[in-house]
Amino acid sequence: MASSIPIPDERVNFVPIQAGETFKLGPMTCRILEDGSRTDHRLGVAELIMPPRTPGPPPHWHEMHDETFYITQGLVRFHVPDPSRPGHDKEVIDARPGDYMVVPIRAPHTFSNPSDEEARIFFTSTPSFYINYFKLLSQLSRPDEPLPAEVTMQAMSMYATIQVDKVPRRNA
Repeated sequence: MASSIPIPDERVNFVPIQAGETFKLGPMTCRILEDGSRTDHRLGVAELIMPPRTPGPPPHWHEMHDETFYITQGLVRFHVPDPSRPGHDKEVIDARPGDYMVVPIRAPHTFSNPSDEEARIFFTSTPSFYINYFKLLSQLSRPDEPLPAEVTMQAMSMYATIQVDKVPRRNA
């Protein structure tokens, strides 16, 4: 019996390991795997590569998107900031390959690589618009140089992201 439901003719998108838009975010490298243009902006995906001993962005939360972080290499330290004590955390979570972190809308957080090994993260954003934050940050930063908190927060402010404090986390 033949189906009366028409079969869609949507194309799949394959991103080989050497493909994807790649650029520097200060010392980190970002490779865009899906910018949202093929998912009606429901999903954005990137690989984030953090060199050893790299602090992440200032602690912040997002008003408009959820994030997930799947660790594929190294150690990524997630920090849950204590808003009553700038520079201090309520919780610190060390994530290793195979670990998965979900950061919903309005969850204060940041992350760092405190180890002597490169870390790699499979990152998602829903909706996808935050991928454009990475593109903007690459234009505002200098490759391989530390990102000043002011530059990071200037870019974040354009993507509904609110700063908790101005102290990047390193090895807390």
